[in-house]
Amino acid sequence: MSLFTPGRRWQPPFYPFRKETAGRRLLAFTERKIKGPLFGCRMCGNCLLQETALICSMECPKGMRNGPCGGSSVKNCYVDETRPCIWYKIYEKSFRLKREEKLLEVLPPLDWEKVGTETWGEVFLKIRQFGFGKFISSVYFSKDIEKKKNAWDAVFRTIRQPEWWKGDSEYHAPKYDEPASELERKLKEGKFVVTSEVTPPISISTNKLTKEIQLLKPFVSAVNFTDSSSATPSMSSVACCKIAIDCGAEPVLQIAARDATRSSFQSLAIGANALGVKNILCLTGDSAKQGATPKGSMNIVDLDSVQMLWILRRMRDEGIYLHGKQIKFPPKFFLGAAASPFASEPKFQAIREQKKIDAGAQFFQTNLIYDPDGLETWINELTKRGIRNKVYILAGITPLRSFKMAMYLHNNVPGVTIPEKYLKRMENAGDKAEEEGVKIAVELIKEIKSRNIVNGIHMMAIGWEVMVPRILTEAGLSMNN
Repeated sequence: MSLFTPGRRWQPPFYPFRKETAGRRLLAFTERKIKGPLFGCRMCGNCLLQETALICSMECPKGMRNGPCGGSSVKNCYVDETRPCIWYKIYEKSFRLKREEKLLEVLPPLDWEKVGTETWGEVFLKIRQFGFGKFISSVYFSKDIEKKKNAWDAVFRTIRQPEWWKGDSEYHAPKYDEPASELERKLKEGKFVVTSEVTPPISISTNKLTKEIQLLKPFVSAVNFTDSSSATPSMSSVACCKIAIDCGAEPVLQIAARDATRSSFQSLAIGANALGVKNILCLTGDSAKQGATPKGSMNIVDLDSVQMLWILRRMRDEGIYLHGKQIKFPPKFFLGAAASPFASEPKFQAIREQKKIDAGAQFFQTNLIYDPDGLETWINELTKRGIRNKVYILAGITPLRSFKMAMYLHNNVPGVTIPEKYLKRMENAGDKAEEEGVKIAVELIKEIKSRNIVNGIHMMAIGWEVMVPRILTEAGLSMNN
């Protein structure tokens, strides 16, 4: 274990893809030998330690650079249960040191031209440009807090925020007036909106998919299609979206960073928008560990959901690709992200959600909700941070079909907690468990709606889409809200 990063240093250090000079190789060797034992350093080429309370975020098996995934827990990392959730430790230490606001800056993905190389040389160069004497006197001897901050940022911010990224910790309101989609229009009008997830088929047959879209269309404002959920292949989300458009339904495209590179991601977004897809949900995605054998890469993701939002927002509002090329006809997106109210402490999650909102998220689809009180506690934390009015929230509802399913969700799905009273009801229902699951879903929808704390419901029926119209009808939600 490294001294300052409370993880198990199993990841090997990166190595550069090009030949370095003898001096740079010596500096990299020295940096690796010092920062490795101290921080578990992998030599990512863009050190963020000063922003993450001196705990290296690259110890996360997913390589998350902007906060935890939806599986963050006080217990352990769900990808590797032998180690703690590194981001939980970062949040915990940051709050203890009163440095939590540092966690709001939107940090860039790795620059693979720099991966494996040292950072110290660049730090030395920036200090020299700023002035050694001026830097030392400002940082270590000045009592002026603003002067200290400016001197520090003049060196380290320019390193961690390259010109092609320009990340910050500010909120960026959409730079358009007319709603990008019908879903956005309804939310802006104050309607209580319902969306529903449809499970993509695992073959080329679209008969069942088309029937489910037609079944749900009168009851929902948009239909959402997962992107190889649980790291298991199925029909692509973009193909399902095109079929939904042909059926006259508004789709929500999901893009999981797990399977995307920064170039394929931008290309997919542009292509989908050209096909008529206006709503995009950005997800980091389930770890490949949850997929079938043989496993895919479990090293790091090329992008995380925050970075995806930042890139898409700039493509839409600034008309620019990540590499700087101008887009003559920019896309129009309504951008969404996942939110996990029960993944860890609500105040930690609120920081995470604020970062997504600042990066570009306009709506949230939450993880499965079985505890309206806990949901309200999380929303109160968003309110305290002044961001509740900057995002629309759709509460995730999944009808339980059996006691076994309830126990699996409760024990195995990160960020999902089912109260004991519902577990008991499902257990006692016996052969009538499906009917009891429908009753619970209806009760939850009514309770959440009556509290007036969210903007709508997102149904996740997990292969039981046929039951969604009944649940919505019994919950008193009008058709096509």
